[in-house]
Amino acid sequence: MKRHTTKKLLAGLLSTVLLGTSIPFAAVTAEDTATGNVIYSTDFESGDILFTGRDGIGTLSLSTAQAYSGSSSLYMTDRTKGWHGPQLLLDDICEPNKEYTVSAYAMTAWYNTIKLSIEYTDAAGERHYDNLSSGVSNGNWAEFSNIKFSFTDDVTNVYIYFECNDGADMYIDDFTLAEAPVIPIQEDIASLKDVYSGYFKIGTAIMASNLASPSFMDLVEKHFNESITFGNELKPDYVLDQAASQEKGNDVNPQVNFAQADALLKYCAEHKIPVRGHTLVWHSQTPDWFFKEGFSDDGAWVDKDTMLQRMENYIKNVMEGLATQYPDVEFYAWDVVNEAWTDNGTPREAGSSKSEDSNSSAWVRIFGDNSFIEPAFEYARKYAPAGCKLYYNDFNEYMPSKTTAIYDMAMDLKEKGLIDGIGMQSHLDVGFPTASAYRKALDKFASTGLDVQITELDITTSDTSETGLQNQAQLYSDIFDVYVDYADSISAVVIWGVTDDQSWRASRVPLLFDENFQAKPAFYSVIDDVEPKVTTTTTTGTTTTTTETTTTTTTDPDIILGDVDLDGIVRLNDLILLQKYLIRKETLNAEQGKAADMNQDDQINVVDIILWERLAIFTQNWDA
Repeated sequence: MKRHTTKKLLAGLLSTVLLGTSIPFAAVTAEDTATGNVIYSTDFESGDILFTGRDGIGTLSLSTAQAYSGSSSLYMTDRTKGWHGPQLLLDDICEPNKEYTVSAYAMTAWYNTIKLSIEYTDAAGERHYDNLSSGVSNGNWAEFSNIKFSFTDDVTNVYIYFECNDGADMYIDDFTLAEAPVIPIQEDIASLKDVYSGYFKIGTAIMASNLASPSFMDLVEKHFNESITFGNELKPDYVLDQAASQEKGNDVNPQVNFAQADALLKYCAEHKIPVRGHTLVWHSQTPDWFFKEGFSDDGAWVDKDTMLQRMENYIKNVMEGLATQYPDVEFYAWDVVNEAWTDNGTPREAGSSKSEDSNSSAWVRIFGDNSFIEPAFEYARKYAPAGCKLYYNDFNEYMPSKTTAIYDMAMDLKEKGLIDGIGMQSHLDVGFPTASAYRKALDKFASTGLDVQITELDITTSDTSETGLQNQAQLYSDIFDVYVDYADSISAVVIWGVTDDQSWRASRVPLLFDENFQAKPAFYSVIDDVEPKVTTTTTTGTTTTTTETTTTTTTDPDIILGDVDLDGIVRLNDLILLQKYLIRKETLNAEQGKAADMNQDDQINVVDIILWERLAIFTQNWDA
């Protein structure tokens, strides 16, 4: 199978359907995206203030000095820390496992980045904090519009709150909580996982909060249900249990708790979706107490021998705990070590997880270098479930010095039988790297003979105009061309998220679907010319033969597929007629409909345009 580059010939023609109207029969209207049922709203004109100061710090009052609408707003002063801000307790207002939106306006007198965040306490009593959105104020009102959030039924003390830089006074106005509207997904477009069936798994990353969104999860099940990675819930700071470790860890046996991952694990078990475990050994999101005597925040740093015991017990407890508590979840892969190399191919600096320097690592602080990597793989190999593959995972993996460092490390681990694959995170941007530079790194990793997985793919763009989204789509297409060329070395491609608004890089719209669950040009660019491949296995005597073929469809012998105008020739006029039908500027009779239905699924939609293009490429019928 080979993806074709001649799709650019149709770029202008296809933009009418793909960019101008999305999918014509599933267009999103203003009514679709309107705020749902309002459950709490205040303009702070009068009455009680339900907001409180975080941890009881700060002074809240109604002020007439500033107002976005009306004559007053909520005013907070006497803040001493950035996270000291007005908060609203949601436990008695919102329901768990249901998606909501919050809208508000916020202002500071001087330049400030204001964040809208959510806090909750898990079943183990640990407090967690997630930023939902941010806006900049410099004496003007920053708008927060229909920001989505949800929480599961195993958490308590759920707060929505605002925060900004230390000491700044803050104004809040026109605050509204509403039920999120349910927007149907596009059922009449191709499934991404089906398009690449036979080449590699297609997966995505989700968080527990996403489970409350029906539309979000519909997209997961349609396009990405071959592999799920948990965005945070299996990372060390979500799994490690400090209180239990101090109580019964004997200073070498860190305890784990899967309360934060429980909902996702149950979902994957119920829907039989394989899971990529992410991640075991990482310098980031690993609390310092894990490296200190008595598992105490204030303890002294332990020595290497103690840390090796802790590492082994931690990995053992994770693997055995998941196998025991969630026996129906298939962990087909684990990222054993994550991001151990800098871009210049050297180990990170010795440091602390609390350091402002992102290059600092407590693992290097204990071991002095990257010698912790090999024992991590030894322990993972010892305790991982049968059939589970073990990966080293990293970002900026296309930087030449880092590529070489990963390659050399992987070859050493391969020789010792400890590693199965390399994970290329692939957090890209339309400006860097080029597809050719990316290809060089993939070629180097494929040459190891190890499996390669694309583990966290997204491509950002700061230009959200039609041109900017087309440029993003082109790079997505070019990158998938590379994947197809190396399909024999790649077992999975995981998109790091589903919709732009839920991405960790949301402001630069990096994904295949927008905030209204609609496919973007990038989606169509990666499905528009992929030849379906079917793998068949035949057995004769003791010999088994596997063959790969492309699929074809047949229809009425008097009908030529693609000949929409029924003149006996498949040419550009047929594509134009098909496009006009999809945007409701032309009608088709029964015979024309049969010719237009390229995949014979009794529906005429954008997939048929894609298949028409493929047919035209193969037959070279481009004349009008």
